[in-house]
Amino acid sequence: MSAAALPPVIALAGPTASGKTAGALAIAQALAGQWPVEIISVDSALVYRGMDIGSAKPLPQELAQVPHHLIDIRDPLQAYSAAEFVQDAQRLIQDIHARGALALLVGGTMLYFKALQDGIDDMPAADPAVRAQLEARAAAIGWPAMHAELARIDPGSAARLAPGDSQRIQRALEVWQLTGRPLSSFHTIKKIAASQRPAWGNAFFSLEPTDRTWLHQRIAQRFQAMLQAGFLDEVQRLRARGDLHLNLPSMRCVGYRQAWEALDGLHPMASLAERGIAATRQLAKRQITWLRSMPQRQVIACDAPDAQTQLLRAVRRQMALPATP
Repeated sequence: MSAAALPPVIALAGPTASGKTAGALAIAQALAGQWPVEIISVDSALVYRGMDIGSAKPLPQELAQVPHHLIDIRDPLQAYSAAEFVQDAQRLIQDIHARGALALLVGGTMLYFKALQDGIDDMPAADPAVRAQLEARAAAIGWPAMHAELARIDPGSAARLAPGDSQRIQRALEVWQLTGRPLSSFHTIKKIAASQRPAWGNAFFSLEPTDRTWLHQRIAQRFQAMLQAGFLDEVQRLRARGDLHLNLPSMRCVGYRQAWEALDGLHPMASLAERGIAATRQLAKRQITWLRSMPQRQVIACDAPDAQTQLLRAVRRQMALPATP
């Protein structure tokens, strides 16, 4: 099949624990008779090798079902930016189409989706000296006070961030110190040419709960399952390398940061599950806020008993395929 005969790119987004992995595999299976499907991960944690349990990375048997891309492409010592994702995703979409396959973008890093669709200005690289200065100031006055400072210089970014979201507050303040520009300005200035934008059109599906309690229960159950699967052992192996630390983007991923701090003795180990679950709930809240700013999405209630059936029906309808019995 020629690339010209392929339908638009499909995107599947949603907050953490909403069922994206299962949904993506179901889509790939449902469309297999029409087009082979290859999945492009849209997730800032799945890029890191050795971070499997805490990132809810698809299992080996799941990865074997469908070709996956942008998983395990970075060492945790390395950073991976939204700009790099855009470059990689654009190249992969072209390659996948050239093979006569359909590109299915799946994930919960909404900045990546937005950057791929709208473009993103080149932001400055991390500056260790500035970060050290900000860490020292935060240690003296606390991250809520740092958040208040951010609200004065970049109210747009501050409005999106919780007062305790130290990683993102630090980055926003760092960008301001390095450029004199608010972080939010980098998200809107540089536009991608229409010819380079992913042609997902209305084939942008979003798994969102109608009842947040359902999602919160899923998050709690999954975090407990991660602990039982050896999440702490995974973090201890990462710590044993000796070259990783909490200032790295990889180690600031939700769950990993809380586990690292517990192993450092900064918080009681007994509170790890509670703190990890709370941080994951905050992540889900931010993801849903991002999604609500994307009017092109087709919402599927992920807490509906027949959520997967509804998703597949919507995909087949969008692809102009006959409905299954």
